[in-house]
Amino acid sequence: MAEMTREEVYAWLDNGPPWTRLATVGPDGYPHVVPLGYFRLGDEIILNMRGQREANVRRNPKVSLAIDAGTNMSDLKGVVIRGNATLVEDPAGCLELTRAGARARGVAEDQLPTEARPGRSFARVTMDRIASWDNAKR
Repeated sequence: MAEMTREEVYAWLDNGPPWTRLATVGPDGYPHVVPLGYFRLGDEIILNMRGQREANVRRNPKVSLAIDAGTNMSDLKGVVIRGNATLVEDPAGCLELTRAGARARGVAEDQLPTEARPGRSFARVTMDRIASWDNAKR
C-alpha cells in the first residue's frame, strides 16, 4: 500500500471528500463515531461540535478521524488522523472559524458571515499522527 506525502495529504483533505468520520470516547468507554463535514486550517482539522460528540471531547480530547474514498481496491485512498481536540466556544473564535469554513467552501469575502451563530462551538483537532494510503500510486 502506497502512502501519501504530507503535502499530498493536505491537498487531498482540501479537495477530497467533504465528510469525515469522527471517533470520540463515549461515557461508557466505547467509541462514538459520527459522520460530519470538516475543513483543514493550517495543521488542524476544524469540526462543528454539538451534542454527544462535544460532551465526549470535554471529557476526553483524544479523537480519531477517518476520511476515505474509492470504489474498488485499486483506487482506494484515505487518511486516518489521531489527535487532540480543543473546543472553541467564544463568539469571536467561532466567527473566525465560521468565516474560514465559508472561505474553504468558496464563499466570496463580501458574503461571509458577520456574526457567530449563538451557541455554536467548534473543535480544532491537531494532526498528531497521520496514516495514509493511495492504492492508485502502486
